[in-house]
Amino acid sequence: QVQLVESGGGLVQPGGSLRLSCAASGRIISIYVMGWYRQAPGKQRELVATYTRSGSTNYADSVKGRFTISSDIVKNTVYLRMNNLKPEDTAVYYCTYQLEVWGQGTQVTVSS
Repeated sequence: QVQLVESGGGLVQPGGSLRLSCAASGRIISIYVMGWYRQAPGKQRELVATYTRSGSTNYADSVKGRFTISSDIVKNTVYLRMNNLKPEDTAVYYCTYQLEVWGQGTQVTVSS
């Protein structure tokens, strides 16, 4: 069983930055994929970024060049650095392990 604990959401003005963190604990296998998805009101959950233990990353086109996903393997933690935030980035952000385990979600609101 893997548990995920997210942190770092909040309210930020357009153009601002936030960093989300997701700490995994439990039975973590040596090769894994972790990532972030988001869901805005009235919309489907969508991919934001993924990170594999081998170091490869994948981003949604809408966040390329603004968001960066990274990982601290020792701490089993994945981060999402979000720069130049836009109002359309407003959503609940969910951390996922292998697309099988999901965090509780953290709200990100971009508004002036």
